[in-house]
Amino acid sequence: MVKLAEQEPPQEALGWAARDASGLLSPFKFSRRATGEKDVKFKVLFCGICHSDLHSLRNDWGFSTFPLVPGHEIVGEVVEVGSKVGKFKVGDKVGVGCLVGSCASCDSCHDHLESYCPKAIWTYNSIYHDGTMTYGGYSNVMVVDEHFGIKFPQNMPLETGAPLLCAGITVYSPMRFFGLDRTGDHLGVVGLGGLGHVAVKFAKAMGVKVTVISSSPGKREEALQRLGADAFLVSSDTNQVQAAMGTMDGIIDTVSVVHPILPLIGLLKHNGKLVLVGSPDRPLELPVFPLLSGRKIVAGSCIGGLKETQEMIDFAAKHNITADVEVVPVDYLNMAMDRLAKGDVKYRFVIDIGNTLKEA
Repeated sequence: MVKLAEQEPPQEALGWAARDASGLLSPFKFSRRATGEKDVKFKVLFCGICHSDLHSLRNDWGFSTFPLVPGHEIVGEVVEVGSKVGKFKVGDKVGVGCLVGSCASCDSCHDHLESYCPKAIWTYNSIYHDGTMTYGGYSNVMVVDEHFGIKFPQNMPLETGAPLLCAGITVYSPMRFFGLDRTGDHLGVVGLGGLGHVAVKFAKAMGVKVTVISSSPGKREEALQRLGADAFLVSSDTNQVQAAMGTMDGIIDTVSVVHPILPLIGLLKHNGKLVLVGSPDRPLELPVFPLLSGRKIVAGSCIGGLKETQEMIDFAAKHNITADVEVVPVDYLNMAMDRLAKGDVKYRFVIDIGNTLKEA
């Protein structure tokens, strides 16, 4: 039954927020807007923890607004729909990624690339159409325009599917757009973390040969034996790097800290493409001559639009692709952030919102 909630007042919500750039999270009461005629209200069940959450909490990029409720890998169950909603019904499973709004009129929006809309509204730390601050999925309830909700397939587990709404689409989109999904091609994946391990899974499902490029020799067995990568290259081993020069059609670089990219450019064949999807807090050094001499490309990619995100989650469900996660209670959040900063997670923290976020 459709409830005409657009006539109701704002709704109370409970989340965990940081009040300043210390990044320390604690319980926070706030309001969600009333469910509008095109809105979906859902109970949040799980929310992934992305490395960009950590950057935002600590104001590493310089544009965080506090109090800040992070979280953009959100899944839950629909509890209410507006009168003009046709995409969802009460009881459906729904996901929300990095976006909750856009202008709907620019070229990017018309091309189903809302993520590149100049007026994109991010799931948290952004200003919504009504002038209010957006708060993310470290909370018990959300209200979202149905266009920005992703229908979760029945066979997709919520806790391991949640990270795909950011980590998954962040690697899937450039693979498709830059043609790094061609069967038999050779793809390098830099970094075997939250994004990298999912990139390996998608690439193998697409029939691509995969080499994991990592600074951690201890990840070799994990990459080869469990994730199914074809080769493993230690980025600090000059002999290994030299032996692999000019062998890769493309590279997805998922690393979110400053690191040299000259060796990565050298690994590419002529016409090769190095796509950066990590977000370091300081600039990288880009040598130009190796690009000229091999007609190579260094590109960047953000998340995909809503149409592509739905395509990605459906592809993942078809091929049984999920993230490897450690599910944690909400009161473990600050410890999880400290561990994330040290790289101590395999490979994604997911908060059990539904069972552990309770009123004090």
